[in-house]
Amino acid sequence: MTAARHLLLPESRTGHTLPPGLRARAAAVLLRMALDGALDAYWLRVTPSMTRIGKHRMLCLEWYAGHDTARRCRTTWSALSAACHYRTYELPPTPVEIHARLGEVTGLLAALRPVDD
Repeated sequence: MTAARHLLLPESRTGHTLPPGLRARAAAVLLRMALDGALDAYWLRVTPSMTRIGKHRMLCLEWYAGHDTARRCRTTWSALSAACHYRTYELPPTPVEIHARLGEVTGLLAALRPVDD
């Protein structure tokens, strides 16, 4: 999360040679990895077999983590997935777009964390 934040909001005194679109795409990859890791950790606690099923773990999340968390997770994961892929006919994501997803991923990591943490 910290690396994604630094890519999106670089310090003014550091010279960045990467264009904003590339930094935003790299941050999207890091955020999606963080969300995938949180989902894996969640399912390892709830039922370990769900970490291998891919799409089904997202579909079943509603019954375990609640409707709102599952909806936010699907929406955020899909948006980050789309931002990660390079398409010659589309503009890259902007840092502002991905920064909005940073806040959402932060909230989802908290929602998927065990209650006793």
